[in-house]
Amino acid sequence: MNIVNTLTIRHLKQNKRRTLVTIIGVIISAAMVTAVATLGFSFLDLMQRQTIAESGEWHVLYQNVSKEQLEAIQNDDATKVVTITKDLGYTPLVGADNSSKPYLFIQAYNAQGFTHFPIQLSKGRLPQTDKEVVISEAIVKNAKVNYEIGDHLALSVGERFEKGSDQPLDQTSSLRREDGKLTESIQQITNKEYTVVGFIKRPVMEPAWSPGYTIISYIDENSIKATDRVNAAIVLKTVDHSLYDHAKQLAKSNNIDSVQYNYRLLRYYGISKSELFSISAIIMAVIIIGSISLIYNAFAISVSERSRHLGMLASVGATKRQKRNSVFFEGVIIGVISIPIGILCGLAGIGITFLLINPFIQGAFGTSEKLTLIITPMSLLIACVVSMLTIFISTFIPAIKASKISAIDAIRQTSDVKLTRRAVKTSKLMRKLFGIEAEIGLKNIKRNKRRYHATVFSLVISIVLFLTVSFYTSNLKQSLALSQEGVNYDIQVWYNNGKQMDETTVQSIVSLDDVSEYNVTKSYMVNAWIEEAAIADELQEAVKKDRSVLKEGKYLYSIKINAMNDSSLQAYAKAVGANVEQLLNPDHPAAIVVDTIQYKDETTNKFVQTKSIHAKIGQSLHLSYTNEETNKETELKEVTIAAKTDQLPMGMRSAAVGELDIVVSKHVLERLIDEKIEAFGQAQLFLKSKDPLKTQQEIEEFSDSNLSFLNEYQSRVMEEQGILIMSVFTYGFIVLISAISIANIFNTISTSISLRKREFAMLKSVGMTPKGFAKMMNYESIFYGVKSLLYGLPLSFIVMYFIHRTLSSKYSYEFPLPWISILSVIAAVFVIVGSAMLYSSAKVKKENIIDALKQENI
Repeated sequence: MNIVNTLTIRHLKQNKRRTLVTIIGVIISAAMVTAVATLGFSFLDLMQRQTIAESGEWHVLYQNVSKEQLEAIQNDDATKVVTITKDLGYTPLVGADNSSKPYLFIQAYNAQGFTHFPIQLSKGRLPQTDKEVVISEAIVKNAKVNYEIGDHLALSVGERFEKGSDQPLDQTSSLRREDGKLTESIQQITNKEYTVVGFIKRPVMEPAWSPGYTIISYIDENSIKATDRVNAAIVLKTVDHSLYDHAKQLAKSNNIDSVQYNYRLLRYYGISKSELFSISAIIMAVIIIGSISLIYNAFAISVSERSRHLGMLASVGATKRQKRNSVFFEGVIIGVISIPIGILCGLAGIGITFLLINPFIQGAFGTSEKLTLIITPMSLLIACVVSMLTIFISTFIPAIKASKISAIDAIRQTSDVKLTRRAVKTSKLMRKLFGIEAEIGLKNIKRNKRRYHATVFSLVISIVLFLTVSFYTSNLKQSLALSQEGVNYDIQVWYNNGKQMDETTVQSIVSLDDVSEYNVTKSYMVNAWIEEAAIADELQEAVKKDRSVLKEGKYLYSIKINAMNDSSLQAYAKAVGANVEQLLNPDHPAAIVVDTIQYKDETTNKFVQTKSIHAKIGQSLHLSYTNEETNKETELKEVTIAAKTDQLPMGMRSAAVGELDIVVSKHVLERLIDEKIEAFGQAQLFLKSKDPLKTQQEIEEFSDSNLSFLNEYQSRVMEEQGILIMSVFTYGFIVLISAISIANIFNTISTSISLRKREFAMLKSVGMTPKGFAKMMNYESIFYGVKSLLYGLPLSFIVMYFIHRTLSSKYSYEFPLPWISILSVIAAVFVIVGSAMLYSSAKVKKENIIDALKQENI
């Protein structure tokens, strides 16, 4: 080891506090990078396992292939496992107690299919020939058709066709009915015989609304005839981007018409585009920027401390390269100590996080799958490389600066502090308004602009990082919410014969054990002519192109009147801030207007959030009804706008442009609706349940065959799962940035104050009192805070605007200023700066004036 490196190590030992602060900064950086990389790989592993549990393990699906084509697929070098499947069709389920699921749906798998698809045997054994089947437990529990192992089934199997259509319906297509009667039939029938050899749990591949209970048979590839057609689901040996071209080429060379990819699974292998990768990259970039700011300041201040030391080395022959390498060597020592500790801390921290959030993750997914800590060579390599790169970038500029320090300037200490009369000039108004202490504080800042700029730079970086990350994550959540369907209930119940939902039926359903919340709505479609100035912006653009759509300066809106039961209305009114008494008064009809809508613009393929109407509270809507047969318009009563909101009540979906949802009480509805159109109303019951599948089963047991329902539990869970996961990222972002920002600011200011011990001792030696010293430090804190906010806030707004513009390529909504975050940042800046100043100045106060004046570091 050369003498320069030996002296560098001695310097690190002598400045234990500075060394410790730098090591802690690098540990924080390495820990965060490790946590993000590990979280990314662990989350991908969870999603892979969850997707396989829900839809099976396969990468490419070749549909309707012949025996010859199947052999070509099996002999392909890229193929690892071939799962053969075939949808044999539907057969009526005789004696079924559930009118919504009147069929058996028969599938066949080969031996690999039973292991690579989510088929859970609960009793008996799996089929081993094409004459054997396993049946879903739901057939016995839900349809009330009793089958036993050993039963023989003689079935007439065919495909479902809707009346007037030549396209067969599958399990994703709900039962086709009209006026309570089936409008579909089973055709192309063949007779099959099976023996029941076991029971399986209800397959997760079977949607809640599917019309057939699943039974599964066996298909032997050796018994496939030349005329038979099957599906081949392939597990590949290697999963990479080339699989798409390879699958297309294989299909083309063997004349296979239909190829599908398991995009949902492939995206979690990193093959298909996934938001997780962009989010992880953004988090990593944020950590790197914040860490570089933190570590750079530590090394810059270290070089400033060592300036005289480096100058003395230069005076005895140290070259520029040796001085530069001494800083790089310091970085290597810090990295060797910090990076392993940081990686271990990151792994421990993310492991503990997994233990805490696993119950929420499992609840959101509705599965037993857990987040497990996945440590891969790649994640560790990413953590090491990013941490080393961060240290290198942080040391580069200080190293270059160190190499340029001359012996004379370093010994005289003229490089850091260069004074001119103009440089430290302050306004006379400053002394008059705030006193001599404020003036001295401002001069102190101006006399060493390099250190002042480093502190302000740290504050500005922290402000920009915090605000932009906060803005970005909140916008991601809003974008996610825009892309969702807005399902806010579990089960929807209605009569399919036009019958109204009577109170007896409602009470019998809502009194079921697991029903936790419900809402009964009765809806009518009417019209209203709206003034041009009040219509949606999108409609105003359309009106400019074609004014013939107006009538006397008004545009015709479709108004959906939604009447809620009193208890649900009171809760909803309270949530949106409406006056319940006003809504319940039938003599003066009033309504809550949902004036914010979200939809997908099919022309631009963009998700849009906009105002459906520009109206004021207190205005009236003049309702009317148009008879479709006679085209005669009938005037209805006026309704006053009692409140406006963007919140939808349970069961209501967002309206389209040119439509408007209003919410009223049952009493007001009776006054608004004319008896001529009363029969056209639609009553529906919406439920939330602790166990939606059990509640569905209990509703199915009702004797009323005209009662229809739709279970949206899976859709709602998926939406809530997405919001929950995004919330985890959001609050993780905020905590992460806050940690970096506070450490950065505290480190920079406390170090800056520590290096000014001689300066403070000189002020005290000429008569500055402790009170005056405290006052000066307070003013310096204010100067730092104000200056950083003057730069940080405008820069943050610019970055936030660009983020908004980037997201607006797919999502359209107003540019929202995060006022809460802005106010939090303003308060936090002064609190953190003040705390750092208070802490540092408290240590300085304890210094002996004589000892401080002897200090060599400026």
